Amino acid sequence: MTNNLTASGLVNSASRSSASVDKAHASSHNTTDYFKALYQRDVVLQVDKLTQSFDQGGSKKVILKDVSLQIHEREFVCVIGPSGCGKSTLGRIIAGLDAYPSGKVIVDKEVVKGPSASRGMVFQGYTLFPWKTVKQNVMFGPIMEGRSKSNAERSAREWLDIVGLSKYENHYPHQLSGGMKQRVAIARALINEPKVLVMDEPFGALDPYTRQKMQKHLLDLWRNIDITIVFITHDMDEAVLLSDRIVVLKANPGEVQDIIEVPLARPRDPDIVTDSRFLQLKARINNIVHNPQPQPDFDPALAEMPDIPRMVPLDKKDQQINH
Repeated sequence: MTNNLTASGLVNSASRSSASVDKAHASSHNTTDYFKALYQRDVVLQVDKLTQSFDQGGSKKVILKDVSLQIHEREFVCVIGPSGCGKSTLGRIIAGLDAYPSGKVIVDKEVVKGPSASRGMVFQGYTLFPWKTVKQNVMFGPIMEGRSKSNAERSAREWLDIVGLSKYENHYPHQLSGGMKQRVAIARALINEPKVLVMDEPFGALDPYTRQKMQKHLLDLWRNIDITIVFITHDMDEAVLLSDRIVVLKANPGEVQDIIEVPLARPRDPDIVTDSRFLQLKARINNIVHNPQPQPDFDPALAEMPDIPRMVPLDKKDQQINH
């Protein structure tokens, strides 16, 4: 994508390109046709035998090992797995924020060697500049890329309109709710017109009601904007609700354990979480993530957890229950 392409142009282009796939999926529920159409799109993100390790106590701790996957244009992929599986590390590498010693990561036919406008990142924490207004926060990326102030301001207003925050453009972050801050963060990432948007548990700090509203808002954005999303989460409901496919990582080291297609019609409503097919898929993922095979503790301190001594005496009723 190029910087002379307007936000509204991206929306219209994406709407046309997604119409046939959505129609086939929603009308016939034929998931074979849906995924056949999806896999015919160009591969926009390729991860090949990616390995990442960090120094830990004088030795190397392998976080990711031989991770390989392909993600197609305009696909929505969630990455899920137990604590310590390296899902956030994978997201940071794709975004170009962390170097990696082995393997290859390619976005839009270019090897990832650092941050780039072709990749956007939205974090769980509110990473807005507190001294800048909403509009100034969204303008920041284009100005750093060398675009004129007037051009950046025009684009910022388009994206703020798309995320429904036009009337808050002169507010400061401390005047916004959590959901509004994340919408600003999403607009700030999308204004640079990335090919891939990495989102690292962006709704994890939100209350359940706001989280559900933001999930729906994100799906609406994704369906109408030319963007590929890699969404990192620990929430299985969220993964099934949002995804085309779910990448399940195992821990210690982080390896791809499974890649699961989500055979649920789009567009999806949050009420789908009560659907039997949704619940069956969630149970399947839960079984994979919480595989009973023993795993070494990611934190060495967890291997030496002491037994907790009783601090208060048991009365007779407690003794009967505990024995």
